[in-house]
Amino acid sequence: MISILLIEPETPGNIGAVARVMRNFGFSRLIIVNPKCDHLSKEALDRASHGREVLKKARIADLAVLKEFDYAVATTAKLGTDYNLPRSPVMPWELAERLAQISDNVSIALVFGRESSGLTNREIRQCDFVVTIPSARGYRSLNISHAVAIILYEVFRSRGNYSMFTPISSHEKEVINKNFSIIINKLQFATPQKRNTQLKLWKRVIGKAMLTRREAFAVLGLLKKVRRVVEKK
Repeated sequence: MISILLIEPETPGNIGAVARVMRNFGFSRLIIVNPKCDHLSKEALDRASHGREVLKKARIADLAVLKEFDYAVATTAKLGTDYNLPRSPVMPWELAERLAQISDNVSIALVFGRESSGLTNREIRQCDFVVTIPSARGYRSLNISHAVAIILYEVFRSRGNYSMFTPISSHEKEVINKNFSIIINKLQFATPQKRNTQLKLWKRVIGKAMLTRREAFAVLGLLKKVRRVVEKK
């Protein structure tokens, strides 16, 4: 179950255009977080065209809504280096291949930022991983409705080619991450920053992997063995 989350959108026409492309590709769940304009204005409704019902049924929420989802995927044009873990992205087709294998009872949020400034680092850290759309080096930022259209096209195109599975839930991810945290905090690192890097890295790895329950049980079993070893020291 995929929802589109728009964080603090600023232009009603863009919100309407997002609703239209959602209808184009068969998506209907739109959540608008702290909108800075009227999403039901004439401009928005006119731009939505046959996507008006998507717009009219849109849910207004605050950022805490992210906690309701099993997985949250942030979108960004501002790329990080290998050392900037929160902004280390996957490509749209890679995201689509993963989502195509996941059953519909898993709740997934595709999160899009403000037209003027995108998502903040804090907002990105609340997501499991990020996706970016390749574009020309001199002007990477896309109109928000264009970005939504590209991502949803890739997801739409990839559906139907895979056998479905159910990845672990947000609670199960939290259990694995807690075990990683306990182990890492027991280990010696040269600096606190290196310890924090490890914590961030493993959280991202688990989020990106979208583990099956069988894989998660294996990972958790290994982590528990490692915990017993480090806690004896």
